Amino acid sequence: MVFYFCGMVKILSYPITLLFFLAFGATLVIFHPIQWLALNLFGYQPQKRTVSVLNWFLMRCTNILGTRYQFENIHDIPENRPLIIVTNHQSMYDIPPIIWYMRKYHPKFVAKKELGKGIPSVSFNLRHGGSALIDRKDGRQAITEIGKLGTYIEKHKRAAVIFPEGTRSRNGHPKPFKPMGLKMLMRKAPSALIVPITINNSWKLLRYGQFPMGLGAYVKFKVHQPLEITPDVDGLITQIEQIIIKDIVA
Repeated sequence: MVFYFCGMVKILSYPITLLFFLAFGATLVIFHPIQWLALNLFGYQPQKRTVSVLNWFLMRCTNILGTRYQFENIHDIPENRPLIIVTNHQSMYDIPPIIWYMRKYHPKFVAKKELGKGIPSVSFNLRHGGSALIDRKDGRQAITEIGKLGTYIEKHKRAAVIFPEGTRSRNGHPKPFKPMGLKMLMRKAPSALIVPITINNSWKLLRYGQFPMGLGAYVKFKVHQPLEITPDVDGLITQIEQIIIKDIVA
């Protein structure tokens, strides 16, 4: 009976996924010229607000799949200092909720360079919004770009978002942290506050792969107590990893 139900859900997911892709793609296409105009006519702040609204709409698109969101943050995080947001990584759909719910901190991402071209709205924002585009096959280039992002958030008091696992977990189980990028951010943004976040269940949106999408995921984000950067960077990174992992329900 359970297998029959799961099979029916997957069959149902095909037409619903098509509807989702239409809505998601249309949203990206519609917001691309709006974002371009906002940046080129009015500057950074209007473009940033446009990106925040774009990601609210992208979340609403996932509601077509029955996706629900919970974003838990009980901490009073200051807006007048740089932040390094460190989180596990389960899917590309981790990103819109972080942009929307953390919007007042101006989140910028460490992203693979392939995302910097060809995707309406997304590529434009990554190239022009302050994020770091890295070549995962070129360690020197990656560290240099992450360093530039660290300098940027230190100067402008904004937030850098990094997924230290490097690649997303396809089943929710966390992968070991790769610490070099996080160390570079700390070095270049020494006044930053570290904000660990645990993400659960976003992998379920891709439980069948890219097509069809998974239905009914309840995606949860938990913001943990922010941490100050300490001289023992290796010990701090281990502590951050343990904080994030302990609340992962895989």
